[in-house]
Amino acid sequence: MKFYDRESEINILKENELQSRKSAVFTVLMGRKRVGKTTLITTALKNYDYAYLFVSKDSEAVLCQKFQQTLEEQLGIHIYGTISHFRDLFEVIMKESLNRHFIIIFDEFQTLYKVNPAIFSEIQDLWDRYHRESHLYLITSGSIQSLMKRIFENENEPLYGRPTSKLTLKPFAISVLKQIFRDHCPDYKNEDLLCLYMITGGVAKYVELLMDAGCYTKEKMLNYVCRQDSYFLSEGRDIMNQEFSDESATYFSILQLIAGGLTTRSDIDGAMQKDMGVYLQNLEKNYLMVSRLKPLLAKPNSKVTSYEISDQFLRFWFRFVWPYQSLVERGQLALLRQNMSQHYEQFTGRTLEQYFQTQAMETGQYTLVGNWWDRKGENRWSSERRGKAGFDYPESRQRKAKANEIDMIAINEFDHTGVAAEIKRNPRKISLKDLQEKVNVLPSKSFGEYTLSLRGLSIEDM
Repeated sequence: MKFYDRESEINILKENELQSRKSAVFTVLMGRKRVGKTTLITTALKNYDYAYLFVSKDSEAVLCQKFQQTLEEQLGIHIYGTISHFRDLFEVIMKESLNRHFIIIFDEFQTLYKVNPAIFSEIQDLWDRYHRESHLYLITSGSIQSLMKRIFENENEPLYGRPTSKLTLKPFAISVLKQIFRDHCPDYKNEDLLCLYMITGGVAKYVELLMDAGCYTKEKMLNYVCRQDSYFLSEGRDIMNQEFSDESATYFSILQLIAGGLTTRSDIDGAMQKDMGVYLQNLEKNYLMVSRLKPLLAKPNSKVTSYEISDQFLRFWFRFVWPYQSLVERGQLALLRQNMSQHYEQFTGRTLEQYFQTQAMETGQYTLVGNWWDRKGENRWSSERRGKAGFDYPESRQRKAKANEIDMIAINEFDHTGVAAEIKRNPRKISLKDLQEKVNVLPSKSFGEYTLSLRGLSIEDM
């Protein structure tokens, strides 16, 4: 698959490179695994002099020897003798940059924690000492977001406040996802687009795998996921194992519960038989894997909340792959595929809502986009679906969907306009009359100054 999009990110990297010719620039590039960070850097800087240094899980001495060889081969920086300490290597780089301009790229930068945590203090010391007179463009890229945030955003860490710029690479926007699909299959169907969005969420590597394999229909995509050699079957576990160290089993269990329909704090605590508050907070704040949802414009201390897996692929994987690892291990992938088909429409009902909410925000017309519901019950993509999502709860514990819920409200806080939308896979199930009744009960204190137009959105509107 050819390179798509990323024009603004490329421009930022090139502008920083130009600035670094006068004074040193330290750029941090973050983003989830497989989103395309390395490809972005090498594409943007392909015509420039740089050394690409991949931080592997070697000893400090072995890693320095690899870096020493790369610096000589790619930048002609000759170092006499053998360097075995990172501090010595980085000092050579900083001193060389006093007299010439070049680019250093450290990929998987967070891995230095496993090599030697003291390295970050050494980088701080040398950067503070030399960067004012340096002409270095230093780029650090990392995919374990919890560690990257800790390194650069924790005020107690040595590199806090050192970067000149920080850039987070997001998955492809929906408009780009459509462009990629059109280039590969001009007559794709909306159902196929929804499936592509459900599996990949716009993550570059996942999209590339499906497009290069010629998986242009829903059936072919799901078949590809369930193949014996499928990259996707183990991908969720690989991502999670990299992010989590201690108590990974607890986090796996919580994410499985959320993907299966238990989305409120009380539901999760009840299923786990203990207080999960700290774990949920870590998933939301540190690991960026869970979003805490509130009715749009609800007060900050509102207790009407639910949780949702933020990443589309992980939401899909924890619903359809992780709970059935025994099938994967025994090679019973036909049963895995059958289960996906049985629950696909129910699962993609919420996926379709997320699609339209994301698309609304990407238009740039709205400042806030979300759902709204009242306290009469929990949102319908929670407990009422438990039985269908793989949790056999008694009917008495499954609350019915409440009337007062709006699938999407998108507002512009500057001109006080917005849209309220009912979203259904089947357009025949949309009732604008019912939607108007729900809009009529919106809290006047919050929504009184907004003029909302009504829309019905279905799979036909994608």
